[in-house]
Amino acid sequence: MILTGPEIRRQVQQKRIQIDPFDSSQVNPNSYDLRLGKVLGSYEDHVLDAARDNAMSFTTMDASGTVLSPGQIVLGHSVEVVGSDHYVPIVRAKSSVARLGLFIHVTADLIDIGSHGQLTFQFHAVQPVRVYPSMLVAQVTFWVPRGEIILYSGKYQGSNGPVASKIAMDVKQGEIA
Repeated sequence: MILTGPEIRRQVQQKRIQIDPFDSSQVNPNSYDLRLGKVLGSYEDHVLDAARDNAMSFTTMDASGTVLSPGQIVLGHSVEVVGSDHYVPIVRAKSSVARLGLFIHVTADLIDIGSHGQLTFQFHAVQPVRVYPSMLVAQVTFWVPRGEIILYSGKYQGSNGPVASKIAMDVKQGEIA
């Protein structure tokens, strides 16, 4: 079951959903809009290695924005800190952004229950597209879990800014740890 916009608002007020800062104008019929933070990260190497930490470079956007190019993964982040110990957040691109050919969280839209932090957006542009700090790029929905709740306590807990893949923590010479 998905929460409606008014119910998201109520759950934020009751502190069962964390959205900070919270702006009522970003509440939709069944989601909450998320803004793009100023910092973008990109991997320095063309070939990425799942068994090691991959070097990243970071840039801070100004009001003129940044053009995202095809063929490159760029990581951004939400302005908002998001999380819940009671509901499962799922993040997706806003349809207006998707219509520009900008993919966000194509394969990693599920946020574990109990995870709290700024969300890292994985951007993939079909063609060059300019993005701006604080633009509404994504939306988060909240789903009611069924069954025993085990809160997330993993490696991305408390994320701040765009966070690179930490898969190397789980991979040892081609074997899953």
